[in-house]
Amino acid sequence: MSRRRTPVLLAAVLFTVGLVGCSAAPAPTVRPAAPVETPKAATPAPRVPAGSAPTEAFAVGVRQVKLNRDGDRPLPVTLWYPARGEAGGTPQRGAATATGRFPVVMFSHGLGARPEDYAALLTRWAAAGFVIAAPTFPHTSRGTDSNVLDVLNQPADVSYALDTVLALDGRAGDPLRGRLATDRVAAAGHSAGGVTTIGLFTAGRDERLDAGVVFAGTGLGVGTAFAGAAAPQLFVHGQADEVVEYSAGRAVYDAVPWPKAMLSLPKGDHGRALLSDGAALRVVSDTTVEFLRWTLYGDAKAKARLAADAARADIATLDNRL
Repeated sequence: MSRRRTPVLLAAVLFTVGLVGCSAAPAPTVRPAAPVETPKAATPAPRVPAGSAPTEAFAVGVRQVKLNRDGDRPLPVTLWYPARGEAGGTPQRGAATATGRFPVVMFSHGLGARPEDYAALLTRWAAAGFVIAAPTFPHTSRGTDSNVLDVLNQPADVSYALDTVLALDGRAGDPLRGRLATDRVAAAGHSAGGVTTIGLFTAGRDERLDAGVVFAGTGLGVGTAFAGAAAPQLFVHGQADEVVEYSAGRAVYDAVPWPKAMLSLPKGDHGRALLSDGAALRVVSDTTVEFLRWTLYGDAKAKARLAADAARADIATLDNRL
């Protein structure tokens, strides 16, 4: 696992131009780099033991942990987690944690965004039995200097935040003490956060990660040299994406040597409508939940439900190579 800050690569200029529209106005599209040859055989996965995911929905709690990497990178982390109480309500700040041990999903926001912008999706993940940890990055979140090149430092930020989040499982008095499945971890992210997530499986490989979910991501700056133990990947991309061209996301997907799937939305944009449109969000959230249930709980029945969830209402198509 790499803990150093990722160097700025020769692709910096293209990278800057391509991601300035992550959560703002449309920007020039990112076109794919030269194709990368993909190994013909995928490694079996997931690596977690076979098991069953929770069948009931949970209430959801929310809290924040304040971190700072190297003294000059403040990284407040918002946590959404399964909580005691009646399911279906809004997340309750500081709610008591539900009984059980829950896998962890590290989520990275897009340029000019914040974790709470994705609350509709992340709350659904937490209600399904996952602890979501979402850092607010120091130079790419809303209200900062929006230095897009700092995205290349963010995989190391996520690994640092993961250190602290997993340590909560053994911290006396912490509400998450004894509640984290510390050996079952995934990374996910949107746009610039998708780049961050890809980087966690390439140049900044964090070997603790069992799976990844990439929303509207590209490999610019972090490459497509996927490394380490097999970690299934689910890509979600709108075919009408006006910021990161669909073919750029597809090129990264094609380079993944592990079990993988790509959920494509023919009318989907860069993700703004996706996070607010009820029907599209239901398809995306249901499909991603089943993927996480399979990869982090080892639930084979969840894997079998993926195709049906993806096909609902003819909103998306699924290229399934899991």
